[in-house]
Amino acid sequence: MNKIELKGVSKTFGQVEASKNVSLTFEQGKIYGLLGRNGAGKSTLLNMITSRVFPDAGEILVEGESVIECDRAMGKIYLMGEANYYPEGMRIRKAFECAAMFYPNFDLANANMLAERFGLNTKKKFKELSTGMTTMARLSIALSTGAPYIFLDEPVLGLDAVHRDLFYRLLVEQFERHPACYVISTHLIEEVAGLIEEVYIISKGELLLHESTERLLARGYTVTGSSEAVDTFIEDHPCIGQDQLGGMKSAYIMEALEISQVPETLTVSKLNLQQLFVQLTKE
Repeated sequence: MNKIELKGVSKTFGQVEASKNVSLTFEQGKIYGLLGRNGAGKSTLLNMITSRVFPDAGEILVEGESVIECDRAMGKIYLMGEANYYPEGMRIRKAFECAAMFYPNFDLANANMLAERFGLNTKKKFKELSTGMTTMARLSIALSTGAPYIFLDEPVLGLDAVHRDLFYRLLVEQFERHPACYVISTHLIEEVAGLIEEVYIISKGELLLHESTERLLARGYTVTGSSEAVDTFIEDHPCIGQDQLGGMKSAYIMEALEISQVPETLTVSKLNLQQLFVQLTKE
């Protein structure tokens, strides 16, 4: 029962169906990628899981208990969203203390260690921090809560390449120490591809795909050659997209191809996670 379950969850804002009959499961001991284009419904799902928004239909269970008006269930979840809700005049170290009041397993020593690794001065107030520094402070809190389920919505907002790399390494270290359920919602897909074990892809409020990252990458290929040769090949293979330049064409295949069975007139290469995502979700 160490899991969060969404069963037929739907949410509408006016004429917009932000979530359409979504059913999925997040289990402890895994790092998930929740991927989708802007407006796909990722943040709506996260906000419903944390009861910031209530679903119109369906149910959300944390280890068998509904999240609706259940402090016990909500105490097992931490969501770091894109917005910063800490008062501008609050010092980082005070924010650590406040988090400890709501999360009894909060590890203050760990939060201070992470802040030091990020190069943060915990005596500073949030209004004195850059966007990137604010993100580092909030990440230090998120990774120290001790919560069984930690949701990170665009967790590297404002971070440069060096600090993004540091965050990914720290996340792996924290997961090894505290193998909770981590869910990363991000548009920097290729950067997290090596971290996430399972992928959920959301498109226009619907669950488009759920698969292990390993299995998904094992069946994503690009086949390139003359238009005629590619068109002939994809007649018998599942194609998720095509690009053409002059007389040359590239087709994107979702299938565990036997390379030896591909004609020599065609060139075959692997698709990475971001390329797969683009082909699966483009209009």
